[in-house]
This record gives sequence, structure tokens and C-alpha cells, in this order.
Amino acid sequence: MSQDLGLWTVPLAVIGGAIRVSTPFLFVSLGETITERAGRINLGLEGTLVFGAMAAYATAVVTGSPWAGVAAAGLAGAGFGLLHGVICSLPRVNDVAVGIALMLFGVGVAFFFGKPFIQPSAPPLPAIPFGFWSDLPQVQAALRVNVLFLAGAALSVALWWAFRHTKAGLVIRVAGDSAEAARAMGYDVTRVRVLATMAGGVLAGIGGAYLSLYYPGSWNEGISSGQGLMAVALVIFARWNPLACFGAALLFGGAGALGPALQSVGVSSGYYLFYAAPYVLTLGLLVATSSPDRALAGAPSELGLSR
Repeated sequence: MSQDLGLWTVPLAVIGGAIRVSTPFLFVSLGETITERAGRINLGLEGTLVFGAMAAYATAVVTGSPWAGVAAAGLAGAGFGLLHGVICSLPRVNDVAVGIALMLFGVGVAFFFGKPFIQPSAPPLPAIPFGFWSDLPQVQAALRVNVLFLAGAALSVALWWAFRHTKAGLVIRVAGDSAEAARAMGYDVTRVRVLATMAGGVLAGIGGAYLSLYYPGSWNEGISSGQGLMAVALVIFARWNPLACFGAALLFGGAGALGPALQSVGVSSGYYLFYAAPYVLTLGLLVATSSPDRALAGAPSELGLSR
């Protein structure tokens, strides 16, 4: 079949892989965008992602419903977000230190409670076969799109619009740019940031549900491979813009799909080096976007990163 596609085999595999791999990046980065727009940074989303994956898989195994698993992952993410938000609201508490602690806590708790669910099989999330018109299995596989990817794409547009045209979006932006101005307008900055951190946790947990219930579609202790941390870097690259997060997530997803795409066409020497492409891309983008002129342009002032 690969001869039928010729030179289009690798690009098609990368496109299909980008759609599959990008979804966790997309949800975590959108969640972190909400959190950071409110003036708080959450580096613990890696732990939330892993725990969400475990909670989703365990719930789907027990209930037989993948959507119950997604709901459980969202609730678990909300819990982690609430915990992070409340702790960071205490005096003399550092957001970054709390995030790292909760990342380690989330990963450790997920591994502890997830051991009984490594072997059982959970029902997968559904996908829409947009490649039904083709007889080629490569095209059908590449255009088989999971529902959560479409939901994430719609959410990125909705958040972009909400930050500009809704009262809630304005309140979040004001809390992130100037706590004093938000208080002068009568808003409780602590409450806004806790709720924003919870919302970010919900999305990160749903991203974890995608990992365990669709791609790769199993639960194991190495399921995330640092995607939660890379998504935080993605937010900086996207300049806190939800629409840019969608494009950046596809870019990261395509980088992650490059190694398997080369392997699928018979490249047997050195293809494994391309599995490191997302990590190299993360480092390269952070270096490229950290010039004195462009560094952290558009960052919420209350993050303290641009001071």
C-alpha cells in the first residue's frame, strides 16, 4: 500500500500522527493558559495529566464507559487544581515550588493506585472516520479523528473569544495583569485565581483521559513522557493565545509523530533519534523566543516573569 501513496506516505503519517499526538498538548496548554492569564503558574500539570490518565482508565474499566472515565479525569484534575490554588493563596508560598511538589505527588499517587489497572482493558473513546471516502488504509488511519481533538479545537476558539468578549474573560485578564486594579473593581483576586487554576486542572485531567483511553490507549507508568511540562513551554511559545496554542500543539504533535512515520516507510537506521524531536523542539523554541526584545511578550504581569 505504501507504493500507492509514494512520497505522500511520510507527510500523511505525520499529519495523522499530529492529530493524534497533539490532543494532550492542546488540553494541557489551554488549561495552563487559563491559569496563567489569571496570574498564577502551575507546573504541576504533569502530575495532573498522569493522574487524570489513571483515573480515566480505572473508571472506564470499572464502569465500562469511556465517557465516565473522561468525567472522572476532569474531576480529578479539578481536585488537583483546587489544591494547588488554595496552597498558593497562602502567604509566602511560591507557585513554582508548589507546582513541582504537586507534580511529584500526582505522578506518585497515580502509580500507586494505578498498578491494579495495568493489565485490564478499558473501552476506548470513539473517533470519527473522516477518511471513509478512501480505500487506502493509510488515509483512513490518518483521518480517523477522536472526538476530544475536535472538542479541543472548538474550545481553543471559544477561549480566544471569551478572553476578549466576555465579562469572565475580562476578569481573568485583569486579575493576571493587575491585582490592584481587579480589587479596585470589586473582584476577589484569590477566588478568581483559584477558580482559574481549577479550570486548568480540569482540562489537564481530560488530556490525561485521552492518553489512556485513545492514544496510546492503555495505562502504564510512562504514559505521559513529560507532555505536561512541554505544554507549559508551549503556552509561552503561543504567547498565552488559545488559538496559537492549537497551532503549537499540532506542531508539537507533528514532531512527536515524525519517528513513527519514518519507521512506517522502512527507515530502520537512526529513526529513533526523531523520537526526541518534541524535546528538542521545546528547548529550541524557548531559546528562540527568549531574546531581550521578544522575551515573554504578552505575558500577564502578575506572573512576575517579565519583571
